[in-house]
Amino acid sequence: MTGQVYAIIGAALAVGMAGMGSAIGVGIVGQAAAGVVSEDPDKFGQTLLLQALPGTQGIYGLLIGFIVMSKVGILGGTVPDLGQGLLVLGACLPIGIVGLVSAIYQGKAAAAGVGLVAKRSEELGKAITFAVLVETYAVLALLASFLMVNGI
Repeated sequence: MTGQVYAIIGAALAVGMAGMGSAIGVGIVGQAAAGVVSEDPDKFGQTLLLQALPGTQGIYGLLIGFIVMSKVGILGGTVPDLGQGLLVLGACLPIGIVGLVSAIYQGKAAAAGVGLVAKRSEELGKAITFAVLVETYAVLALLASFLMVNGI
């Protein structure tokens, strides 16, 4: 296999794993939100905001995927040799793995926040804070992958 193939596998893992985590996380929150909204339709906006939070990891993975594709000859750039391709593959793993896991746990934290909003709608800010703290690790993984990909 060529370096370009390994780099594309890395991009696919970054996009796919982070995207799967976001889909699972958003689904977890959506299930909780649907129950709350069925009882109080006025809470739709608050619960929708919480549901959107785990979707960011998928965006981060997609960003790294586009950067890789623009670097390795798919959307521009030059075709990497085998060693560079393997390095790109490795550089994509932080956002892929952390994006997958953090989106699921952010979904669980946001779902708990939906429960908080169901009982005390004035506490939406606290519910968002609990879920956003999980995001910190996805941002760190995004930064790590970004710096590694651009350093190759």
